[in-house]
Amino acid sequence: MKDLLQGKKVLVTGIANDQSIAWGCAKAFHAFGAELAVTYLNDKARPHVEPLAAQLDAALLPLDVQQDGALEAVFDALRTRWGRLDAVLHSIAFAPKADLQGRLTDSSRAGFLQAMDVSCHSFIRMAQLAEPLMDRGGTLFTMSFLGAHQVVPHYNLMGPVKAALEASVRYLAAELGPRGIRVHAISPGPIRTRAASGLAEFDALLEQAAQRAPAHALAGIDDVGYATAVLAADAARLMTGSTLYVDGGYHLMDAAWQPGKP
Repeated sequence: MKDLLQGKKVLVTGIANDQSIAWGCAKAFHAFGAELAVTYLNDKARPHVEPLAAQLDAALLPLDVQQDGALEAVFDALRTRWGRLDAVLHSIAFAPKADLQGRLTDSSRAGFLQAMDVSCHSFIRMAQLAEPLMDRGGTLFTMSFLGAHQVVPHYNLMGPVKAALEASVRYLAAELGPRGIRVHAISPGPIRTRAASGLAEFDALLEQAAQRAPAHALAGIDDVGYATAVLAADAARLMTGSTLYVDGGYHLMDAAWQPGKP
């Protein structure tokens, strides 16, 4: 298994610290033999990401998808460095706190557009930029959540945004499939990450999700990472357009939990 991705060139975006889902994925790609490039958001984030990149001998590149030209600069750098690309992991999401913690009904136009741009359209832009570098095929991954399909209290604005993201996965898979490019959404259960800390009553969600999951346990970042990395292998070349749940079976159960109730 250690050579499963030997010789593959992989871009991982969205690492914030060693609790990030993207970090779990980066470690798995590396363990299977891939060569990596990872991104950091800004100068404030760099000290947290740079030591992690060094552990994996990964190239380190800045990326703020809200900055004009930033995505293009990353892919230009990879074209110069590698000349090709085998996989891209998009693990980027954002919504303004007021819009995330308020009702969807009350969400602002600006907040909704920003959440959709950062969390969804940036993945579509990555697909466009990756396509010419994947002349031998490849795999695109993005991170979703059960709230794309079911009403999860306190997920609010991100529910419709993740639903749009998963729909984008299906359309991208159809459009890019003839070029041998596969596209997947990965849907972990609740995981304690910095991004998740913005959700109200997240501790209650974690506890009740673990109770309701058939496995009576939730995935960690390493579980998500290895499941994702396996899909980047050539042996998975006929799998595309899917949403892969890595959540101990939590998605099978009723997600309409209420704090304090089993």
